[in-house]
Amino acid sequence: MTFNPAHTMPFSKLMGVNATTVSAEAVEGEITVREDLCTTGGIMHGGAIMAFADALGALGAFASLPEGAKGTITIESKTNFLGAAPVGSLAKGRSVPLKTGRRMSVWQTTIETADGKAVAVVIQTQLVL
Repeated sequence: MTFNPAHTMPFSKLMGVNATTVSAEAVEGEITVREDLCTTGGIMHGGAIMAFADALGALGAFASLPEGAKGTITIESKTNFLGAAPVGSLAKGRSVPLKTGRRMSVWQTTIETADGKAVAVVIQTQLVL
């Protein structure tokens, strides 16, 4: 499935989210850690990390919508921050479904630096519309 988040996810476009793989089985993407996405110390802001993960999970939820569904929205999200993504680095994310169903789906997203250092693990629940 080819999906460009810029068409329906303008905030993700603003952040610079690049979805490289989108399917009902997994979503992969990347984002360059720009200065305007950082907090003190030149590391990616927690909110930016969460928004990046949310975008990837939402793309997976959208790709796995049951027949007749119109869309999906995040109704819950939990983040464990594990490390830092410094300004100028590339953060990579992979989101996989823990459960998909007719009314909701749950996605787990891992975020790492390009050299494989853990940044965060996010679990989100998407409501099917």
